[in-house]
Amino acid sequence: MTTLQAKQVSKSGAVHGNAGHNHSDDGFSDLHPAYSELQAMAESNRCLYCYDAPCVTACPTSIDIPSFIRKISTGNPDGAAKTILSANIMGGTCARACPTEVLCEEACVRNVAEDTAVEIGSLQRFAVDHLMERDLPHPFKRAPKTGKTIAVIGAGPAGLSCAHRAAMLGHDVVVFEAKPKPGGLNEYGLAAYKMTEDFAQREVEFLMGIGGIEIEYNKALGKDINLADLKAKYDAVFVGVGLGSTNNLGLKGEEFPGVDDAISFIEQLRQTEPKSDMPVGNNVIVIGGGNTAIDAAVQAKRLGAEEVTLVYRRGPENMSATEFEQDLAKTNGVVVRYWAKPVAIKANGKLMGMSFEKTELDANGKLVGTGETFDVPADQILKAIGQKIKTDDLAGMGITGGKIVVDETYQTTAPGVFAGGDCIKSGEDLTVQSVEDGKQAAIAIDAFLKSA
Repeated sequence: MTTLQAKQVSKSGAVHGNAGHNHSDDGFSDLHPAYSELQAMAESNRCLYCYDAPCVTACPTSIDIPSFIRKISTGNPDGAAKTILSANIMGGTCARACPTEVLCEEACVRNVAEDTAVEIGSLQRFAVDHLMERDLPHPFKRAPKTGKTIAVIGAGPAGLSCAHRAAMLGHDVVVFEAKPKPGGLNEYGLAAYKMTEDFAQREVEFLMGIGGIEIEYNKALGKDINLADLKAKYDAVFVGVGLGSTNNLGLKGEEFPGVDDAISFIEQLRQTEPKSDMPVGNNVIVIGGGNTAIDAAVQAKRLGAEEVTLVYRRGPENMSATEFEQDLAKTNGVVVRYWAKPVAIKANGKLMGMSFEKTELDANGKLVGTGETFDVPADQILKAIGQKIKTDDLAGMGITGGKIVVDETYQTTAPGVFAGGDCIKSGEDLTVQSVEDGKQAAIAIDAFLKSA
């Protein structure tokens, strides 16, 4: 068992090797159960409160981690929460869903001293949950009203973070969201066992407590709203549309029933109650190497799929999913096959499976097929091979490599229009990075409006 597997066992109580045959909603209970006060106190006392702490540098939102942990250790979890939320207003989600094991916790000096990092994510969750559960007045106050208005496109992490910081700075914000609920990927794209008890919606409600933010639902860019109108009506616009389209395999039969996008599968599961009502195949193939692929594979297994095979074209070291996520798939009984690419979808009146070609790196380091093929039976195929931006109504904005081009102030090539989150290239496509983009863009928009 790897260190990360051991960590998973210690956090969640058991390795779910047979979770695929669990047809109750227990398979979607919290992956990392919340700390008790006693556990939080004990863990916070392991922190060395480093000066120039490497964990802070490793956090995209630069949370003052030693400071918030010290506040927990001295019995002030609400003060700890305020420290967290002042840097990252969605610290509750990030504590649950961020790959802390490759961000702040990987940088923890305890890794060198005793081989186990301080559980920063769990401590962060303890503090934020403690504050939110007490139903206190919003911890931040708005600056005097500026009379300026900002339109935000997308109620995902980037858009909501931008809206909150802009409202704090005294501006009035209207958020336009294409879906019927806010939260973006926090609501629709994260595994159900990472975001239990409707946390995404509770977090949005908490964030809205700042005041000055209005959300309009079912307003999709390019269909219900357009950029030109928003630019004319508002003093500034922030685009946080994420990556709305998914990549295709380019294989014949891809439109066949049973071949779906993993992100759509996760979205449907997140909106199904009880979760056990969600239909799943007996033999499921998941194609991809990122966290979405892992989330889809583990959830398919927990829904009752007999065989779940995750296939990735390169080796484990090339997967964008973290080692912890890869271990999670294996301990849930997912079969992982490396060095193989899909070449054909097999169907005969109904979906039968897929053919794969084995791959390798040639002398120049280029991925090539070996000519050797194998088949995997399947009655459901889930594609998790990346997403791309929908370019509807993004005219006037530069797009390079499938991302909106922004300058150092998050402004696009269209004056007065800013962007952030997964739709720009600012770092890893992570919730925590999107929150940072939104926060920094709001600060830049504030400066832009003051100079206008």
